[in-house]
Amino acid sequence: MFGGLRAWGERHPMVYDFIWVAPLAFFCYMSAPVRIFTPGAEQTFVADGYLPMTIALLLPLFWRRRWPRIVFAVVATLSFGQWAVGLAAMPANASVLIAMYTVAVRHTPRWAVATGVVAEVGVWLAMGGWDDRGVTAFASGSVFVVAIWLAGIYANTRRRYLEGLEERAERAERERDQQAIIAAAAERARIARELHDVVAHNVSVIVVQADGAAYTLDGDPEQARRAMQTISATARQALAEMRRLVGVLRQDGGPPEEYAPQPGLGQIDELITQVRASGLPVKLHMSGEPGAVPAGEQLAIYRIVQEALTNTLKHGGPGAGATVEIRYGPAEITLVVSDDGRGAGAPHAGGGNAGGHGLVGMRERVTMYGGRVTAGPRPGGGFHVHVTLPVADTATAGAA
Repeated sequence: MFGGLRAWGERHPMVYDFIWVAPLAFFCYMSAPVRIFTPGAEQTFVADGYLPMTIALLLPLFWRRRWPRIVFAVVATLSFGQWAVGLAAMPANASVLIAMYTVAVRHTPRWAVATGVVAEVGVWLAMGGWDDRGVTAFASGSVFVVAIWLAGIYANTRRRYLEGLEERAERAERERDQQAIIAAAAERARIARELHDVVAHNVSVIVVQADGAAYTLDGDPEQARRAMQTISATARQALAEMRRLVGVLRQDGGPPEEYAPQPGLGQIDELITQVRASGLPVKLHMSGEPGAVPAGEQLAIYRIVQEALTNTLKHGGPGAGATVEIRYGPAEITLVVSDDGRGAGAPHAGGGNAGGHGLVGMRERVTMYGGRVTAGPRPGGGFHVHVTLPVADTATAGAA
């Protein structure tokens, strides 16, 4: 209940403070001394100085939670001026205690002690200097002031304690989420290792059976046939295991993906056509014989060309054109993608995604196959990507 009231007060500070100040203002009004000009006269007037002083002391309380120390300084200074000019104490002087309580609640103990000392000095001036009640009156007033001051200190301590509990709860929740993410990542890494072991074992069996089938094909056709059946069954089992484990590694909650062949060198022409349809003039030059290029390297070349042309579309500027050159050699493939756009003047040039993640992806793909990649602005303007990939021996790779 009190927590909800406090939260509502934080959302409506002026209304909340008005509710707290209203009883004191009503008490000040009811306690106002009056002066009657003639006996039996109907007109009565508030005593001189009481009404403006009351308003001056109560009005700053509407901002006490926004600027506690300033409000305390204002009402304390007004009260001291009231004492200095000889005005008697009035109910509105309780605003000093309200402001002191607010400072004790919302600031450090050092400020709480300072405001408490000022309030005690005010009590000594009020009780000793004005009414001359002596030590007894001062002690009674001090008990009242100290009680309010301790209440403010307790409220401050409790507020900080609750804030500490909330902070620890939030930190524990974040740590729990992080632990869950770490555990999920560790489990995915374990599954990836299992996938590697399963596929490597099955591929090794396939290679051994294929070598045996080739050796016995002429001398023992029946044994060769059984070896081919073993190859077929092992390949199906490896494919099933791979799909099941890779399915676990995919992000949860995403839309189901269809199994489709990954693009390769045969889809480069189609990619160039799509880019041209987007408004970017592209020239394609191919030389040499492709030979037997592994599917993984074909996919890497396709993705690099796609990323480089996308960068040109994004950052090349109006009128830019691009050239894609692929040279097939006996031991390596050379890929050069260049454009005549803005080059170094383009934001995130060559980076693809914000922050240069496209270049990072290119390097990762090329490094995986032992190749080299250089990318950067051209001296005469534009941007270029130069990639060299060794052609892997498929037979050697399969045996490995």
